[in-house]
Amino acid sequence: MILDPVWADKVALFFLTCVLIAGIFGGITASKKIFYVQGLPALVGIVLILI
Repeated sequence: MILDPVWADKVALFFLTCVLIAGIFGGITASKKIFYVQGLPALVGIVLILI
């Protein structure tokens, strides 16, 4: 667990960005459903952290 809130946000943003990139790549190469199941929730999480 990361106790520093600034670092916690940075780590969460990093991993959510990794998931978003994987969702975009999967949506392009395999099935658009992958983007909706994986990429879109990651994008929502990123937006919620940034606001």
